[in-house]
Amino acid sequence: MCQEIRLSRADEGPAILEIINDAAEAYRGLIPLECWHEPYMSTAELVSEVAEGVVFWVLERDNELMGVMGLQDKGGVDLIRHAYVRTRHRREGIGSELLRRVEAQSQKPILIGTWAAATWAIDFYRAHGYQVTSEAVKTALLQRYWTVPERQMATSVVLVKGDLASV
Repeated sequence: MCQEIRLSRADEGPAILEIINDAAEAYRGLIPLECWHEPYMSTAELVSEVAEGVVFWVLERDNELMGVMGLQDKGGVDLIRHAYVRTRHRREGIGSELLRRVEAQSQKPILIGTWAAATWAIDFYRAHGYQVTSEAVKTALLQRYWTVPERQMATSVVLVKGDLASV
């Protein structure tokens, strides 16, 4: 088995979208209906995320992309963005490997926003040392570092690893 974690290539957009849209099916029926759309992430959205500085890392095994995780520099903090593993490859350690590699790229506090209903994601990040912020801190962080609709803010959580006192 040949496996590597590396920066994504420009021609891998379709595979990244396939992973994100496959894995995001887990949200169907759990997140507010007005926040769900088909596809969950479009090509235009992916292009926009890259233009806004999201750097995607991929785990490739035997010439197939298994998972993807983005890192976005937001000045005093880094954001983990769009962290997904193909449904058929969950529970193989892919997310943990990607997270370790992406964390190694950062010297700042790391923030992760996710749906409050995605308890499996919250549990995953907690197991890796992240803490859920208070409601007030969550709202302040979402307003400062993300651009999301009010409804998404209300139904999301933000997790942090590192000291936010310096930001």
